[in-house]
Amino acid sequence: MKRSFLYLSEFHVGDTFTTLSRTVTETDVVLFAGITGDNNPIHTDRTYAESLPFKSRIAHGLLGAGIATGLWGRMGLVDGSAIAALSTEWKFVGAIKIGDTIHCEVEVLEAKQSKSKPDRGVLNIQYTILNQDNQVCQVGSMATMLYWAPPKEKE
Repeated sequence: MKRSFLYLSEFHVGDTFTTLSRTVTETDVVLFAGITGDNNPIHTDRTYAESLPFKSRIAHGLLGAGIATGLWGRMGLVDGSAIAALSTEWKFVGAIKIGDTIHCEVEVLEAKQSKSKPDRGVLNIQYTILNQDNQVCQVGSMATMLYWAPPKEKE
């Protein structure tokens, strides 16, 4: 059976991937507010939010980041090679409004084998979240530990 995921050795700096799209819904925002306790009125109060520069309620920044990692995960490229998330850096460039349909452009920034544990290494990717108008909403990077290559067969 052919595997659908990639090992770290199969990623190269500059590789790019485009995720599927997903529409951010009212339900997403309400559930995220409930789970996190972040009930800031910019997310939960239409009248208040309409008085602000975005003129409407916007999704939580971390909701956008979470959706981005989920869209990447749906591609299945590291399902079987990922060991652990190591770090994340994120910038909130523009708003994601309720009803926006977003997708991610993902670029490999680094694919580095560990010197101390050569069976694994670090994949560092950059996410660019774009809305339906191709406007950049968020840019972030995540470093993840992956297995370098398939394990050697035991003799």
